[in-house]
Amino acid sequence: MTDASKPWANGKERRLMIARDQLHRASALLTLILLIMGFAMASPSFLSVNNGLTVLLQTSVIGLLGIGLTMVIITGGIDLSVGSVLALSGVVSAMAVKAGLPVVPAMCMGVLAGAACGAFNGFVITRLRIPPFVATLGMMLIARGLALQLTGATPISQLGAGFGRLGNGALFRVVEMQPNGFPRVIFPGIPYPAILLLIVAIAATYLLRRRQIGRHIYATGSNEEAARLSGVKVDWTKMYAYTMSGALAGLAGNVLMSRLVTAQPSEGVMYELDAIAAAVIGGASLSGGVGTIAGTMIGAFIIGILRNGLNMSGVSAFIQQIVIGLVVIGAVWIDQVRNRR
Repeated sequence: MTDASKPWANGKERRLMIARDQLHRASALLTLILLIMGFAMASPSFLSVNNGLTVLLQTSVIGLLGIGLTMVIITGGIDLSVGSVLALSGVVSAMAVKAGLPVVPAMCMGVLAGAACGAFNGFVITRLRIPPFVATLGMMLIARGLALQLTGATPISQLGAGFGRLGNGALFRVVEMQPNGFPRVIFPGIPYPAILLLIVAIAATYLLRRRQIGRHIYATGSNEEAARLSGVKVDWTKMYAYTMSGALAGLAGNVLMSRLVTAQPSEGVMYELDAIAAAVIGGASLSGGVGTIAGTMIGAFIIGILRNGLNMSGVSAFIQQIVIGLVVIGAVWIDQVRNRR
């Protein structure tokens, strides 16, 4: 369900909203295609299979964070804590593995830790009536501090091959052993993080478009008071959105730490800005009530390809920060212009 399917919109408004959303997604998709073409001309190796897999791996973390943030943004909120929650969740999973827990239950503990952080955000926002910006900024500091305190600000290593399977494994990978005893990769396969992102994106799309909670999320962001008078449990809906954002941050933390096969308590810094940028570039409105998972996925790939292409072009990390910052400002400006219209 998008803002174009609001039950209180008349036929003309509904058609205009559908046209606007489609136009925005089409423009974002066109931007993505132009970026790919531009970087492909700048560097012949940009379209190589290995680089494509690198982009998929990099985008999977941004995409998972972006999906959770899209739900929060649609309710009219914001979540600045996802980068720190990502780090804390990865640390919790690694500590559980070190304590002797099998990898899958350990990673589930990491996801639960992320969900708990999100639920705390929701509680502070709905019960204590703290603005989302302040509440999630506080959680950003709390989660980062916990991650650093639990590890003594040092990485947790030697987690075993099983811990790295999620981040480094691939479906349909074909490897051939050569006569010299070294393996040769014939087909690198589809990375597990990319498959996980696809599954989560489909599930989130179904939830927002086909389930009652999805309609309530859009209604809450569109007009909170009207939603409350219509019988929507607004506070519970916000709690749900923030909890999902935290859980997906926890899942992203597992993916990232699994790729590194090391839990880094300092990871995830500024990831929340990439995720917010992905959602806004994809059409989510910071005013609430507008946004789609498909648009966020396009936005995530724009951010991922932009970073990858700039790296391959030899652009310094500092210039990349400037470029991404300008992209965020431009996306928010377009959102403001769209809302005024």
